[in-house]
Amino acid sequence: MSPIILLPPSEGKAEGGTPGTHWSVDEGPLGELAPQRKKVIAALRANGGGSQKLLGVSGAHLERAQRANSTLLKSPTLPAWQRYTGVVWDHLDLASLPAAVKKSALTSLLVPSGLAGVVRAIDALPDYRLKMGARLDDLGTMSAFWRESVSAIVRTYAKKRPILDLLTIEHRAVFADRTAFIEVNFLAKTGKAIGHDAKATKGLLARHVLVTLADGATLDDALRSFRSPTLTLKVTRL
Repeated sequence: MSPIILLPPSEGKAEGGTPGTHWSVDEGPLGELAPQRKKVIAALRANGGGSQKLLGVSGAHLERAQRANSTLLKSPTLPAWQRYTGVVWDHLDLASLPAAVKKSALTSLLVPSGLAGVVRAIDALPDYRLKMGARLDDLGTMSAFWRESVSAIVRTYAKKRPILDLLTIEHRAVFADRTAFIEVNFLAKTGKAIGHDAKATKGLLARHVLVTLADGATLDDALRSFRSPTLTLKVTRL
C-alpha cells in the first residue's frame, strides 16, 4: 500500500503562473477546506496582504508578498510542486522522475500550507506568503486555526494508507492527532539533532521512497536502504 508523504512547503515561491488560471479554493479532494481558506483570504486582504511582522520579510520581498496576498483569487496559479522552490523541493526534483513515479507522487505528496491548510503536489496554488507559525488577526496562529480540519481531511484522504511524516516541528503542529504516523527525524553522524541542513536530505529521502516503492519494495525496505553521507534517520512509529 503506497504511503502518503508529508513534506514541508518552502518560504520561497516561484512567481507568476499559468496564464488564464486562477485559484478555485474548493477544487479537488481537499476542497472541503474552502470555508477556512476563504477566511484566511479575507483576513489577509483586510490586512493589506500582511505586515512585515506577520510575513517576516521587508523591502522588495515584503512588497511582492503583500501584492500576492491581496490578489489571491485573481492571480494565475501553478501546481504546488512547481510553486514551491526551496531546498526540499529542489532535491526531490519531481520533474525528472519517471512518468509513472511522478504521476503517483502528484497525489501522494501532501504539503501543509498556512494559506490553504494542506494541498497535494498536483493542486493549484497562487503566489503567496504565510507561514504556518504566523499569527493572523482574528484567526490566531495558523497551525491552531487549521489543526482540526487538516487532521480530519488528511485522515480521510489517506484511507488508512501509511503516513510518512517528513515535516518540521512548525508544520507538525497542524496535526491534532498523529497516531500511526511514521515520523522521520534526521541526526548528524555525531548524534546531534539538526535543522536546516536536513532539508536536502528530506527531498532526497522522499525521492528515494517514491522510486523504491515503484520498484516493488515496501516502505520499511525503502527507509532501511536510504543512505546519506552525513545524516542518519531516526524513524519513530507513533
